[in-house]
Amino acid sequence: MVTTPDALPSRLRAATHARLPPAGQAWLGGAAAEIANGVSAERFGALLSLASRHVPRRPLTPTADERRDAAARVPGLEVERWTLLETARVGLIMARPDLANAEAVAAMESAFRFADEGELCALYRSLALWPDAARFRWRAGEGCRTNMRSVFEAVACDTPFPAAWFDDVAFQQCVVKAIFVGAPVWRIVALDRRLTPELARIALDLADERRSAGRPVPPELWLALGRHGGERGVASLLKELDPANPERLGRRAAALGLARAGEAARLADLRTKERDAEVKATLDAAERLARGGAGAPDAAAFHAELVSAPGGA
Repeated sequence: MVTTPDALPSRLRAATHARLPPAGQAWLGGAAAEIANGVSAERFGALLSLASRHVPRRPLTPTADERRDAAARVPGLEVERWTLLETARVGLIMARPDLANAEAVAAMESAFRFADEGELCALYRSLALWPDAARFRWRAGEGCRTNMRSVFEAVACDTPFPAAWFDDVAFQQCVVKAIFVGAPVWRIVALDRRLTPELARIALDLADERRSAGRPVPPELWLALGRHGGERGVASLLKELDPANPERLGRRAAALGLARAGEAARLADLRTKERDAEVKATLDAAERLARGGAGAPDAAAFHAELVSAPGGA
């Protein structure tokens, strides 16, 4: 993925300044200019840390145009859930004039070592914007192993980095970790394109483990199957759809999982026998989605349908 030296989308940079009071604008502009003129790794990290004194942590709340501009500059990038402080810090990172050089990578590694939770989120969000972002493959993998959910989401969700640069093993670990920690699996960019039989097997093993422990299966686990679950996957989805299962959301998610497996005829049969109105409505929607084409519903449509009913995810 190739980006320009000043890779922060222009609308996003302008939006950051527009949302700051004059004192904050002055500090941020001065800090970016200082970084652009060249600073030591220690000063670079210090400026990233100092940003919290001048920029609020509130949500960025980008406009539709700002979101489109970001996605046009870096396909797959979604800034809807960024904070104003994260955006300011990403802007400071991208102000470096040496992004293509080893010195910038060394400065980033130093920043990662000493960063707090908020700084880590900004550092990980910036990775997809870097030229030759593959240089950070190992670092992003480390981020996926964190126990801090906010940091995990910064590296795994709403960014094209994992899909672009992780191998199958690393991508599978990312998806499974998202299921484990309750992160939004549907926000893993290009998830549907990276599904594999091995990921489906791991997900089905996890579903079996949860059931054996008397625990509910996470609804978004079924996103890891697609058409790769085979007969075992269908059997597991049907088990989840059993009327004896008290987890209505889980039953609805399983219906959508069957749609992703292409089981339109089976969904039609189940719909005629279903008594729960909400589950029946989802079965109906799932059947229509399944008849829409291979892979339907995609991850985003799966989530949208799941949250459409009262009490949804």
